[in-house]
Amino acid sequence: MPGSHNISPRRVLLLLLVAFLLVACTNPTPLLERIRGRGELVVVTRNSPTTYYQGPDGLAGMEYELVQLFAAELGVRARFVIPDRFDEILPLVARREVHLAAAGLTVTPQRETLVRFGPGYQEITQQLVYKAGHRRPRKVENLIGTQLEIVAGSSHEEELHRLSANYPGLHWESTRNLDPEELLFLVNEELIDYTIADSNELALNRRYYPKLAAGFNLTEPQKLAWAFAHAEDDSLYNAMLSFFDKISKNGTLAQLIERYYGYAEKLNFVEARNFRRHVALRLPEYLPFFQKAAQDTGVDWQLLAAIGYQESHWNPKAISPTGVRGIMMLTRATAKQMGVTKRTDPEQSILGGARYVRRMEKRIPARIKEPDRLWLALAGYNVGFGHLEDARIITQHQGSDPDKWADVKQHLPLLSQKKWYKTTRHGYARGLEPVQYVDNIRGYYDLLKWINRQQDEDGKAKAPYALTIAPAAL
Repeated sequence: MPGSHNISPRRVLLLLLVAFLLVACTNPTPLLERIRGRGELVVVTRNSPTTYYQGPDGLAGMEYELVQLFAAELGVRARFVIPDRFDEILPLVARREVHLAAAGLTVTPQRETLVRFGPGYQEITQQLVYKAGHRRPRKVENLIGTQLEIVAGSSHEEELHRLSANYPGLHWESTRNLDPEELLFLVNEELIDYTIADSNELALNRRYYPKLAAGFNLTEPQKLAWAFAHAEDDSLYNAMLSFFDKISKNGTLAQLIERYYGYAEKLNFVEARNFRRHVALRLPEYLPFFQKAAQDTGVDWQLLAAIGYQESHWNPKAISPTGVRGIMMLTRATAKQMGVTKRTDPEQSILGGARYVRRMEKRIPARIKEPDRLWLALAGYNVGFGHLEDARIITQHQGSDPDKWADVKQHLPLLSQKKWYKTTRHGYARGLEPVQYVDNIRGYYDLLKWINRQQDEDGKAKAPYALTIAPAAL
C-alpha cells in the first residue's frame, strides 16, 4: 500500500527498550525508595551528651533516639557515622556520602549555602563559658587578649568571624582535635580561659562541672535542625517533614526534650558541690548496703543511692517533722510492710527503700515503658500511688498522655489547687514536691554515674564522652 511502512517486531521491541531507558534516565528511583530497598538509613552524628553517646545502659542521646524513631517510621535500620572531626560533618552530607546529619547542628546562613535544613526542633543560644571564681566576662571586648578556644567548623567560629569585623583585636584558636565537651573540661581545669558552647551543652555539662558558667550570650536564640544535601529529590526530605510534624503534634518531641533536658539545671552549684563532697565522705560507708540491696531487688545501686541522697543526704539518723526517718526516710507503715524493724539501721533502711521502689514500679501499668515507668514510680514513692493516679487521670482529661512523665509532671502540681483536688479520689497533695523530687534524683543519678565513669584504675578524673567510632562509607 502506498505510503505504508512495515516495522519489524524486533525494531518495535528495540524502540520500546530505548524509550524505557530514556524514561529511567530522566526519572531515577527516588532516594526514599533506594533507602527502603537497602534497608538502611545512614546518618552522620557526633559524640556528645546532647546527640549520641555510649551510656551505661547502651547507646543514648536525643539525636540517637530521634533517628531511631525516624528509621522505624521508614521501616529501615539506622547506621551511624561518626567522623574524626566536627568540620567533616557537613561535607559528608553535601557529598551525599550519608543520607542526613543529625548532630545538634545550628542553622546559619553560611551553612544553608552548603546543605538544606529541616524544621527546627530545639532552640539554643551561643554562650561564652568561663569558670566561676574568675572575673566574669560580660561583653566581647572582655575577650580581647585572652585565651579563647573553639571547635573548628562550628557555628561558634562563624559567629566569631562575624564579630571580628567590629572587634579587630578579637583572636581565638580553632581546634579540629577537640570537641565541645573537651573544651569545657579545659576551661574547668583552667587550661584555657574561655570557650563557646551552645546553651543546651552547657546545661548538661554543668552537672559535672558546676563551676562553669555563662558570661554572656553571643547570639539570639538559634534553631537546631537536621541537614540534607541540596539537589537531591525531595522524597526523604518530605518524609522527614512528615515525621517531625507527627512527633511535634503527638507530644513525642516534647517528651524527648524533657527526658534529656527537663531536669538538667535543677542542681545548682552548691548542691552539686555538696553532692560530690558527700560521695567522697559519706557514700563509701553505705556503698555495700546499696550494692547488696541492688542485688536483692534488681534496682540499680546508683539509683538507690540517688534516692537515699535526695531523702536524707545519706544520714541514717535523719528525721522529718512528719516522722519519716532513716537514710531512705521510710514511714512507720512502709517500714513495717517492707520488713524493716529499725528505720535508723542503714542496711535495713536501704533494703526497705529498694523493695518499696520495686513495689511501686510493679504497680505502674505494664504498658508503660522505661524510663517513664521509673520516673512515675519515683513520683509515687514520694507522693503516694493514689495521688499519682489522680494526677494521671487529670492528665488524661486534659488531653495529654498519662503514661508519659513529661505530661504527668505538668499536671501533678494541680493537686494542690482546690479546683482540681476536690474532683479527685485522694484529695489534696503537694503536687509540685514529687516533680522536684524526681528531677533532683535524676540529676543526682546522672551525676553519680558520671563520677563513676570518670574514675580510671588510679582514681584520677578524665575528660568525658571519649567514645569514637570509625566513619563508614555509604
